[in-house]
Order: sequence, then structure tokens, then C-alpha cells
Amino acid sequence: MTKWKLVILPAIIKLGFLGAGTAALLDSSSIPVPMDLFIAGWVWADRGNFWAYVLLAAAGSCIGGLVPYWIGRAGGELFLLKHVNRERFDVLRHRFERQEFLAVMIPSCMPPPTPWKLFVFAAGVFEMPVPSFMLSVFCGRIIRWTVLSVLVIQLGPGVVNVVAHHATTALLVVFVLALAGFGWWWVRRRKRRAP
Repeated sequence: MTKWKLVILPAIIKLGFLGAGTAALLDSSSIPVPMDLFIAGWVWADRGNFWAYVLLAAAGSCIGGLVPYWIGRAGGELFLLKHVNRERFDVLRHRFERQEFLAVMIPSCMPPPTPWKLFVFAAGVFEMPVPSFMLSVFCGRIIRWTVLSVLVIQLGPGVVNVVAHHATTALLVVFVLALAGFGWWWVRRRKRRAP
């Protein structure tokens, strides 16, 4: 870990655009990296090119996310069946398959402590198609880091601490909004089906 902190991390930071992709790949696959802090630093230092950091970090994240995805696909079903009964597992599978894109994209938008890898693992377990999986992660990460970049440009890099301290509140707000949006969609759907 000392080599990681003293040698590898500073080297990644100096890579600029490529460092954003590399750090996101490592973070999504196996090694935790404080991505929001890194993105904030890169964006603050190079405001005019914030979009390049966001794009490369999103691409690195969706590629790195394939590691927990394939682990879930390889043996995750057995792991889940040890913890939930078959009936509950089938209910989870059905729910995930109906809204699989949003089930991965929304957690990809959220800052820590969102258990992102759990949703990625579930995407593998429930055999979400790889292109859909990668697109949903890419879209979610683009949204997350674009919002962060705009906040950093407007308010400074200290905004990362504000987001970290209010992540639970932000998750709750997003959940309530998503629930309200789903309710609105469901009511409209039922009205269309009514004679």
C-alpha cells in the first residue's frame, strides 16, 4: 500500500486525461480510488477541458466495471441463492430485468457510499447484456462527474467535501424523486390501458 500511495497514485495524477481513465478503471475493478477528489483536482487545474476528464473517467469506469460484472455472471447466482430463497431470487430477477438499464445507471450517478459494485455484481448475476451494461454505467458516470465538474468550476474543489458529507441526503432525495417519477409513469400507463 505504501508503494501505491507514494509512487503509483502520484504517477496516475500526473497522467491527466489518461490518469482519469486509469484511476476510474482501477476504482471500478478492484482498487478503491477517491475518484471524486481526483476529478475535482483535475477539473480545477484544467477547467476548459473538464469534459475530457469526465469522458475518459466514464469510459474507464465502464471497462473496469466488467470485472465485478463477470464475477457475478460466473458464479453470483450460487452466491445469491445461499442468501435468499429461490422464490425471492426469481422476484429480484424479474424486477431487475424490467428496469435493468436504470437499475445500473442510477447507482452509477450516485456518490459514495452508494454500494455501486453490488448493483454491477447483480447485473452480471441477472445476465444483463454487456452493451446495455456498459452504456448504463457510462451514462451514469457521465452524469455524476459532469455535475461534479460544474460544481467544482462554480464553487471550487471544496465542494467534494460538501457532497461527501451530504451523500446520504442526496441519495434519499434521488430515491424519492425516482419513486415519484415511477409513480407518475405507472399512473399514466394505467390511464392509457383503461377503456
